[in-house]
Amino acid sequence: MTSQKWTLAWHDEFDGPAIDRTRWHVEDRYTGESNAEMEIYTDRPENIRLQNGILVIEARQETYAGFHYTSGRLTTKGLCSWTYGRFEARIKIPLGQGLWPAFWLLGDNISHRGWPACGEIDIMENIGRTPAAARGTIHGPGYSGDDGIWSDYILAEGRFADDFHIFAIEWEPGQIRWYVDGNLFSTRRPQDVGGEWVFEHPFFIILNLAVGGYWPGYPDETTVFPQRLLVDYVRVFQR
Repeated sequence: MTSQKWTLAWHDEFDGPAIDRTRWHVEDRYTGESNAEMEIYTDRPENIRLQNGILVIEARQETYAGFHYTSGRLTTKGLCSWTYGRFEARIKIPLGQGLWPAFWLLGDNISHRGWPACGEIDIMENIGRTPAAARGTIHGPGYSGDDGIWSDYILAEGRFADDFHIFAIEWEPGQIRWYVDGNLFSTRRPQDVGGEWVFEHPFFIILNLAVGGYWPGYPDETTVFPQRLLVDYVRVFQR
């Protein structure tokens, strides 16, 4: 382990009047059909906006472009990507069956290698039926989808939707470590994956709030809309 300190390399505090398009690409008319999700992502302020220094990603139950749910997804793809670093965000997640908030990374070679060969690092995912659990996962060749390698961080009390929490990874050559509120809860290395370790090249950031899908299941009569994923900041540190 290097003793060199982490230095802030990139960040967005979401303090401006609008989303910084030099940092983020906001998906428009993009769907999660490959995961059997129900939403369409839009670039409308109803779904994604800045409000009082917070990024708001809002899932709504409404008819739009042939879909019955809308939401937001933004990414640094094509704008910023990094090999290694500490990736950190302060987030308050929504609550409800069928909701699927995520803060994650994808390999920027996805366009020519495809998924999962590009690699995927899920810093934080949550689903409505486990409101006290935040999951950290890696996906790659031979360990993707339901076979992704994961660990859960379980709150001692309460639900993640009750307050903001800091979700982070520290990614270095041959190792990825997951943290919630500064607590280390998982470490993965090449010997853990049982396949090709595909995490030694640049990755980009994604933030999104999905509705439905294979893993979370679907909204039911208990699910209240609209629901909001709130992001105070995203920061990338490097050695």
